[in-house]
Amino acid sequence: MSNRKPYVREIKRTWWKNHPFYRFYMLREATVLPLILFTIFLTFGLGALVKGPEAWQGWLEFMANPIVIAINIVALAGSLFHAQTFFSMMPQVMPIKLKGKVVEKKTIVLAQWAAVAAISLVVLIIV
Repeated sequence: MSNRKPYVREIKRTWWKNHPFYRFYMLREATVLPLILFTIFLTFGLGALVKGPEAWQGWLEFMANPIVIAINIVALAGSLFHAQTFFSMMPQVMPIKLKGKVVEKKTIVLAQWAAVAAISLVVLIIV
């Protein structure tokens, strides 16, 4: 047996700042934070809806607060950023073949955005 200690390289908490790929990854993963707040706001809105008109009106007034609106805008931007990065990865993760030929990556991404637009339009019409 040896009394030598194995070499353990020190890793700083900011290791990810040294490489653009990891900075981008951390930014993408950080988009979940405003989405968590948005989800909590909506959950409280459902609770207010159940409690009655006064609680619902109070929730609507809370949602009209400029800080809450800013958080919601950041959450929307984060959600769109997350969707864009996911859609751009999709053709690499799951290539689609039609009639023996691989569908072009740009076509797959545009089809996904078209589906998002169509679903959003349907939801806007219903609401």
